[in-house]
Amino acid sequence: MASPSFPRLETERLLLRKIVPSDAAALYAIFSNDEVTRYYDLGTMVDPADAGTMVRRIASRYRHGQAIRWGIVHKQDRAFVGTCGFHFQAAGFKAEIGYDLGREHWHQGYMSEALRAMLTYGFETLKLHRIEALVMPENEASATLLLRLGFSEEGVLREYAYFKGEYHDLRFFSLLRREANQTLGVLKP
Repeated sequence: MASPSFPRLETERLLLRKIVPSDAAALYAIFSNDEVTRYYDLGTMVDPADAGTMVRRIASRYRHGQAIRWGIVHKQDRAFVGTCGFHFQAAGFKAEIGYDLGREHWHQGYMSEALRAMLTYGFETLKLHRIEALVMPENEASATLLLRLGFSEEGVLREYAYFKGEYHDLRFFSLLRREANQTLGVLKP
């Protein structure tokens, strides 16, 4: 699903753009915080070189049509505040979303704003039919965000994932194209 040029998305306060090697320090600042990685399938970064590896992995997955991940940048001061993106499913009509935000940027509406733009892109440009999200049961903030964006909770996948040395239950959410049109008004008629 990779296109020749990386898509840039814009909202009132944010720019969603390609993640580049010079973003490694900002990624490290985000992912070296235990609060940010608490509900993440990645461990907290302890080596700045890990952020460079992440940048290269994000670029490779995009080149191979497996995923797309945007850097979320505040338009006013160009601060790198987080990332969001899609992991494409083999079926081609659906994708799973992932997102993260630097701790100092929580509770300011940035992720809701970024995800609205990303969901619109997913349904309008990528022509996705279904967008899914997996959330650890304890991550109420993420579940609340998804519900506010119109996602439906489909249930709990018991011991669905293994990371950080243990099995984890995950709450499963989805948003269908027709629901996005009704709840978000993101799609053109």
